[in-house]
Amino acid sequence: MAVARVALHSLSELVSLKGRNAVVTGAAWGLGKAAARRLAEAGASVPIGDIDVVSAAKTAGEISEATGSRVLSAYSDAGDSASVLALVDTAARELGSIDIWVNNAGLPSSVPIFDLPEEEFDKVVAVTLKGTFVGARAAARHMAEAGKGGVIVNVASLAGLLGIASGQAAYVAAKHGVVGLTKQMAIELGPHDIRVMSVAPGVCLTENTAFLVTCRRETSRRWVFPV
Repeated sequence: MAVARVALHSLSELVSLKGRNAVVTGAAWGLGKAAARRLAEAGASVPIGDIDVVSAAKTAGEISEATGSRVLSAYSDAGDSASVLALVDTAARELGSIDIWVNNAGLPSSVPIFDLPEEEFDKVVAVTLKGTFVGARAAARHMAEAGKGGVIVNVASLAGLLGIASGQAAYVAAKHGVVGLTKQMAIELGPHDIRVMSVAPGVCLTENTAFLVTCRRETSRRWVFPV
């Protein structure tokens, strides 16, 4: 039996997002940057938010030049609700609508439970979980008011499903919360034709994890995935 083989040279050949607007938080580098680039390759206009405004502006320029799509950058601190809401309003005002919202911003922690200050636990949860809630809810309101539906993607983590090495209590708790939040939002927003989903990647090779390849080259090859 003959098997047809189709070569896909770019994401735009698989799916078109032309005319759609997709916001990505925490997108100056790493997973967020990769997500923003893929969305732009598919033809979407992509506002990216990040606390690192210099890197965000550089990333926006690089992606726009490489893809030809409109890519904007703005300051956004996922741990500050007012800042998150400002990003939502800016995206809606500049582009007219929000069709896709990707919650990627998060904050790591590496303090063992016995030494973990409550202040650090609160900060990690505020950025990683509360920031996801605030952004997703505000974006969903715009989508519901527009009456066209939309998609919300929350970046969780395998850590939130399985646990991870010592020192990650705050991060694991926050990411586990993202998984639960996603399930509940999917139930409540479904009637508005808003799909809510999460992705739970393992350790991916980004600027923050590149040291693993150098320090533990043989081990990292088995569990670090390049982005």
